[in-house]
Amino acid sequence: MSEKKVILVTGGSGLVGKGLQTIVNTEEKRDDEEWYFASSKDADLSNIEQTRKLFEAKKPTHVIHLAAMVGGLFHNLKHNLDFFRINMQINDNVLNTCFQLGVKKVVSCLSTCIFPDKTTYPIDETMVHNGPPHSSNFGYSYAKRMIDVQNKAYHIQHGCHFTSVVPTNVFGPYDNFNLDDGHVLPGLIHKVYMAKKDNTPFVIWGTGTPRRQFIYSLDLARLMIWVVREYQEIDPIILSVDPDDEVSIKEAAEAVVEGMNFQGEVTYDTTKSDGQFKKTASNAKLRKYLPNFKFTPFKQAVKESCEWFEKNYEIARK
Repeated sequence: MSEKKVILVTGGSGLVGKGLQTIVNTEEKRDDEEWYFASSKDADLSNIEQTRKLFEAKKPTHVIHLAAMVGGLFHNLKHNLDFFRINMQINDNVLNTCFQLGVKKVVSCLSTCIFPDKTTYPIDETMVHNGPPHSSNFGYSYAKRMIDVQNKAYHIQHGCHFTSVVPTNVFGPYDNFNLDDGHVLPGLIHKVYMAKKDNTPFVIWGTGTPRRQFIYSLDLARLMIWVVREYQEIDPIILSVDPDDEVSIKEAAEAVVEGMNFQGEVTYDTTKSDGQFKKTASNAKLRKYLPNFKFTPFKQAVKESCEWFEKNYEIARK
């Protein structure tokens, strides 16, 4: 009999946490694992006493650290200091508590925004610290980068098995569908929903040419469970679809139109900025470990996300 794992997920009520919950309760259920999904209601992780109390109560052997202060572009631009300080506090409290209480393994979730603003493509795991991140959200980005620094330091000084994953653009059920603060895909889903309801045109901001790698939250959950169980490195691993599966914003919008069965007019407001043209990430390291992992086809994943939003409109974050 292998020893029972107690896996605590911080930020467990968000997009990725809900994805994990879905997969753990269905296809990846194991008798030797007990999962706890903690949210901000359980503890304010920027407070060391509350963090310690949560961890002492749950006694985790493994931790997936998703909790963070997050926000959209405008919020980041105005509050870079807050994003840096609060996320540094959360991460330091979680990692230090894990060290003090002897947690066997920690998997923290980073973001592709940590990569240098000026870089070559595709980006890979070796390039995290090669230059400053984009100036719009440098506070959040540097705080996330510091997890990688702490992971290495805890490993060198204390032998801790602390590692991290870097997902590309995540989407799926329980996403943040807020039109001002959400990411591109949930924003498009909400916009089409409103256009359909109000019988108005669906207006896409920009030209639709920028390209992105989108990963379905359920696929990300499957990969993160594999990381917790199998991945032995301290260095981060990018969790992403293949670079060839990158889609344009136009293609993403078309998938949403199809997924929502929208029959109205579609227009592009080219006075709005396109933002970064591409941020292509290499998943060569992931493919080395899991050459046969099958991602959910993009259109199918978008359709499932659209259906979830329509069905759960009242409770969705928006």
